[in-house]
Amino acid sequence: MEIAIMGAGLSGLACAITLERNGITPTIFEKRSKVGDRFVNGEVLLSIFTRPVHDCIASLSEEYGIYLKPTSNIQKMELYSKYEKAIIEGHLGFTNIRGREQDSFESQLEQQTKSAIYFNSEETYEQLLSKYSHVVIATGDGAYAKKTRNFREDLTVSIKGATIEGSFDRYTVMAWIDYDLAPYGYCFLIPFSENEASISIAIPDLPVNANVNINNLWDFFYEKVRSKFKQALPITDQFQVTRYPIGICRSGRVGNTFYIGNCYGTMMPFMGFGQYASILSGIYAAYDLCGFGKYEELMKPFRKSYEDSLVLRRAMEQLSNNGLDRIIHSLGGYWGEKLFHTKTINPLKVASYLLRPYIKIKKGGIS
Repeated sequence: MEIAIMGAGLSGLACAITLERNGITPTIFEKRSKVGDRFVNGEVLLSIFTRPVHDCIASLSEEYGIYLKPTSNIQKMELYSKYEKAIIEGHLGFTNIRGREQDSFESQLEQQTKSAIYFNSEETYEQLLSKYSHVVIATGDGAYAKKTRNFREDLTVSIKGATIEGSFDRYTVMAWIDYDLAPYGYCFLIPFSENEASISIAIPDLPVNANVNINNLWDFFYEKVRSKFKQALPITDQFQVTRYPIGICRSGRVGNTFYIGNCYGTMMPFMGFGQYASILSGIYAAYDLCGFGKYEELMKPFRKSYEDSLVLRRAMEQLSNNGLDRIIHSLGGYWGEKLFHTKTINPLKVASYLLRPYIKIKKGGIS
């Protein structure tokens, strides 16, 4: 059995590490010049979205032999709507860094990988399929899945972000769900050290947002953050992504081809989370290749989480700022404590169940 992995990101490297641990050495093909050769940004692993797993870093190391060092554990989350604020405290998850940094998750996984990685690769899926018995597609988005007619695209999102310098509490993350700042979208501030943080704004490419200029929104958001921190917060790096596809594969495995990571559909439509699912998709594809389980069966919980998240996304598109204010206000009390700290509750599942009757359903997905 000869296995090719397209992509040296989270899912592709996790797949390679798991295969190696079971005596199989894959060959990895990466179109960029090195692992993590992309913009720098902070990301989060929130336990509220990884239930029933509460500590995903411990789970990855103890159950799967994947060792990752986050930049910090999250002890406080500040949530803002237009007029309301909620503060959630406790062990909420972890922050980490992605991209062109030596401590990024991609770089950490590369250090655990022994397989050969061919950088600046121009090999196509079709070429690899003719040379290898199995191909694992881990290309970071749904482009190849779309090309092979195996991807249900539910929406696209435009994102702009930057790395800023200042003084930050590395144990606190902030999120804004305010449609004056990001219509039907959201904004984040994620510190990855005491003096660096990532800020980002994401808006879905809905018809109602057709005339929205993300650069104008960015200027407004950036000034709001500077005003809140009462600091200059100079930008040291920035990025912009236009119309990034979010969707899910119709089949995780087609013949001897496996779709993993964002190519499978591990990014949640609700607020873009998905690192943990991405890593596990690579591990589960390796399990199938090693004969330890069926990939489609192993991924069923993540497919269900994706669909639940899509319900929340569609519900979010029907809310106004007044509705968001009511939600954020409620999260500052009993419901915030219940959702974030009761380990037996799966918030995505509960919210989807409650909201689904109010969301129009269409064949193949949610409209």
